Amino acid sequence: MASQTDDQLMMEVRTGAVSQFAVLFERHHRALFRFFSLSAGSSTLAEDLTQEVFFRMLRFRETFQSGARFTPWMYQIARNVHFDHLRKRQHEMPLFDDREGRDFDAADPDASAERKLMRASDLATLRKALQRLPADKRELLVLCRWQNLTYEQIGEILQCDPAAVKSRVFRTMKLLGEIFHRLAGRQAS
Repeated sequence: MASQTDDQLMMEVRTGAVSQFAVLFERHHRALFRFFSLSAGSSTLAEDLTQEVFFRMLRFRETFQSGARFTPWMYQIARNVHFDHLRKRQHEMPLFDDREGRDFDAADPDASAERKLMRASDLATLRKALQRLPADKRELLVLCRWQNLTYEQIGEILQCDPAAVKSRVFRTMKLLGEIFHRLAGRQAS
């Protein structure tokens, strides 16, 4: 038997087959956790926000419409959860835990110490540059570059045309590059 699509599973959940929700959780909880880790900056907070998304999806399952696509619907709920959290906190969360990313040396054990140091410096600078982006632009990059959503899916989430998403991503990447180079003390190329 062929595996059901997420859209089909969510329609079953919507009509009362709540046990199917476990399949959706297994398929998507890691991606949502990664989304929140990059957007909110804390692994602990990412876990809490991920759980809140699944709670809301189950609670508001009737809002999933026939013919709708599950992934954009899920990320719209995730965005709402994140915005609600930010509203409650009224301040910007750091983008990364201090503990995250420390094991970059493990990725390339043969790299020279100098090269590893340069990579660590570039990674730290990139994190600072990402933190300086406005939250909406950072979210756009997370959806596009780390969550690997298509421009069409992001357009559904943001309720805009895929061409507009592509343009926004291009401008945001350019801005990120400018901030990165300014922080690194380099001229943007």
